Amino acid sequence: MFQATRRRLALWYTAVTAVLLLVFASGVYLYVRSTLIERIDDTLNHVVEVVERCLTTSRCASTFVIDSIKPNLSQFRLNVSANFANNADTVEDDHIDLEWFSPTGELIWSTLSQPLNIPIHVNRMGETVRVVRGVGEWGSGGVGGVGGQGDKETRRQGEISSPASPASPASPSPLSFPSSTPPLPTPPPMLLRQVTQRVEVGRQVLGYLRVSHPWFEVTKPSRQLIFDLAWGTGLMVLSVGASGWFLSGKAMEPVGESYQRLKQFTADASHELRSPIALIQTNVQVALNDLEWRDANPTSLHYRQQLKIVERLTQRLGKLVNDLLFLARQDSGISKDVFSPCPLDALLMEVIEEQHLLAAEKNITLTLNLIDPPATEINLELLDNWFTLVGEWDQLVRLFTNLIGNALRYTPSGGRVNVELTRIEAINPVSRLRHSPALQIKVSDTGIGIPSEALPCLFDRFYRVDPARTHNTANKKCETATGSGLGLAIAQAIVQTHQGQIHVESTLGKGTTFTVILPITLES
Repeated sequence: MFQATRRRLALWYTAVTAVLLLVFASGVYLYVRSTLIERIDDTLNHVVEVVERCLTTSRCASTFVIDSIKPNLSQFRLNVSANFANNADTVEDDHIDLEWFSPTGELIWSTLSQPLNIPIHVNRMGETVRVVRGVGEWGSGGVGGVGGQGDKETRRQGEISSPASPASPASPSPLSFPSSTPPLPTPPPMLLRQVTQRVEVGRQVLGYLRVSHPWFEVTKPSRQLIFDLAWGTGLMVLSVGASGWFLSGKAMEPVGESYQRLKQFTADASHELRSPIALIQTNVQVALNDLEWRDANPTSLHYRQQLKIVERLTQRLGKLVNDLLFLARQDSGISKDVFSPCPLDALLMEVIEEQHLLAAEKNITLTLNLIDPPATEINLELLDNWFTLVGEWDQLVRLFTNLIGNALRYTPSGGRVNVELTRIEAINPVSRLRHSPALQIKVSDTGIGIPSEALPCLFDRFYRVDPARTHNTANKKCETATGSGLGLAIAQAIVQTHQGQIHVESTLGKGTTFTVILPITLES
């Protein structure tokens, strides 16, 4: 019991810590990723500002940079050959690519060896685009191209070709291959971070400048960060799990010690109470036997009456002590129960035979109904043990003696108590198997019933229903309930020991039905 509690505590420690670490790691990852994106966007915007200032507002923006088309109308154009050199073959893997577009959106110059064929739109906040690299042609579905490392690799392979288009009039022609050359696989797509800015002189639009940066400067550190956070989180969870197991053990030590002291006290108190009760009962019986030999005088009759009262009280107290001792042993797990095959039909016949005398005194019909196996069942060994289960005989006798005794006690004269035994397929509460064979026992009576508000507390220890329940319909007192309120608690403990279930249904004024389901075999 304590080991299960310790495991649950350790699991809770580990689960809560894992959730907190996961939330923390997610926050760190999102913060670092957003910081990397902001850094790239700031770099791109800075490049745009520098190039735009050089082209439009600084001293270098002379006629060498901007040519006058119509001086009278103040119309200009950018001198591309003077401003942009052909440096596509000298760039590095992490370089920043520039593209210059005409006011109409046509690509005029680019550091990329092949155009991206991505429509331009002004965006100073930055956007991420997916560039698909193809074999034999750039792009797929109108989007293609490559920059940086992928560009160099594909040129070395000799697979790049670009369709003729107005945006790239000087594109290289496709290279031819022998027919025996096998096609190479399509390169993976590439991600770029881009910023696009309109460049103006006065009110005239000179063109559009698009600046691109490879996205791997975000993805590569992000992947490394995910790997590091995963390792760190895993190690922390394992450490917390080990620490939680150790700490839960330390936390359970005083609880276990207190429980052991309570268990020892219960056992000692039960033992110490049983001895004087037995001595009192023995002395009372000796005194009663001694009075039987004397003359029947008023004094002797008075003593005899008082001694009989003492005898009844000691018997009730002895039963209470035995019940408490039984429950204490069941709770502590120190009960040495020996389970063996028990034919439940024979057991019920024995219990009903013992209860027949009480039923006859109260004029109550007590019957046992055994539901026969189906006619399709032909297994002789199974048929011989149709109502046999693994259990503890004495506990099962006590269980059904309590249930049938209660039914007889609270059923008025002329009533009926029926016990029904059948074999069913039920859910084992331990293994959770849906098709586990079990025995179902129903104890039904036509008694006065139990109020609905009392049903939830019916199996609580020392709980007894309103004393008004002990009256019959003719307002004549039935047998007074002298129980301690432990009978049904003991019944439930026995059922749980046998890994079974017990339910109750009752209608006030019509009767009560207790249903007990016991598995055929017990799970270890």
